[in-house]
Amino acid sequence: MTRKMGILAALMLSLVMLAVAPAAMAQDEFVFGMVLVGPKEDRGWSQAHYEGGLYVEQNLPGARMLLFESLNPADTPNTTLADVVGLFVDEGAQLIFTTSDAFEEDTAAVAALYPDVVFINVSGDDVLSGEAPANLGNMMAMSEWPRLISGCAAALASETGKLGYVGPLINAETRRVAASAYLGAKYCWEEVKQAETPLTFTVTWIGFWFAIPGVTLDVTEETNRFFDNGYDIVLSGVDTAEMVTVAAARRADGEAVFAVPYNSIAGCTQAPEACLGVPFYNWGLSYLDIAASVVADEWVQSWDWIAPNWESIYDPAGTITGYALGEGLTEEQTAQLDEFTAELVAFATDEANAEAMFLWDGPLNLQDGTELAAEGSAVALLDIWYLPQLLEGMEGASTSE
Repeated sequence: MTRKMGILAALMLSLVMLAVAPAAMAQDEFVFGMVLVGPKEDRGWSQAHYEGGLYVEQNLPGARMLLFESLNPADTPNTTLADVVGLFVDEGAQLIFTTSDAFEEDTAAVAALYPDVVFINVSGDDVLSGEAPANLGNMMAMSEWPRLISGCAAALASETGKLGYVGPLINAETRRVAASAYLGAKYCWEEVKQAETPLTFTVTWIGFWFAIPGVTLDVTEETNRFFDNGYDIVLSGVDTAEMVTVAAARRADGEAVFAVPYNSIAGCTQAPEACLGVPFYNWGLSYLDIAASVVADEWVQSWDWIAPNWESIYDPAGTITGYALGEGLTEEQTAQLDEFTAELVAFATDEANAEAMFLWDGPLNLQDGTELAAEGSAVALLDIWYLPQLLEGMEGASTSE
């Protein structure tokens, strides 16, 4: 068997196992593809996208999803995005979602080969930068808002003021969501709790979106390292939710520690008592709108950074991104967090703040002391999107060099 035949056989096996074996496409059938960087049940990023695809199947008549999981150098080293997309197109896919920053460059290249297929790369900005072919769009949820809430929750629950953050690789996206968590934590530690001791917020980067044995740092080990060093809350910036399991095990031994996972409400389900809540995504709402526009031949290329539905900020069914409250919060902490969230929503829904984000205002410096915003000024949204460093007051690397 040649290498190409082997790749195709592996891809076909994956599709068959996911109950999407080749079949004659019915006239009223709408086929779309979903490419995941991790497994579809990772309790995090990839699971949230997979569930978004299921939502489209359930709510768009005739929709059928083609799914490929774990397209990454460790799990599928001999398979490329072009291989997967080729099979999807052969199956009749009219729309393909590539659901990771890791796919951004390849998506632009592959999309150019299939001008009649609409491609959506999640978290990329090729449309914004003018580098996208006409059939490629970008979208991302404004997860920075619920990350502010997650930081506040962590600060409210902390007894030590030492918060650890396990991040993936380092880029503008991962810097800005970590920085949002820090700003929320700093505000609630200083203004709500009025703590006298300074806040410590330390970021450790593992090197990829999830742990790869022998390649990246291990999420479980890094979480334990934080707890061993007196940190009592660990927040996640990675795709998976191991920190919740670690916190639960240590709580069973009498330690007062908690975790805040990321991406999916499933991150809390393995140990609800150890979880302070989770900044979640519900991609299905936007995926359905995009799919319906393709079906109606009304899709228009765009770069969309989508804000939460402010009326449903706590409701996973009602907003593309929000914060699900965790069982680890006490009644008092929940009430305090509710007040913080109400303040955040009031800011966001004030038309005067249309080009600003809560707590992203001056005086605010980058980690090296460079001024990001002077006192009385707000940080521009695109300056947040392209955040070049962590913020002053955060510990950890701002670049991988």
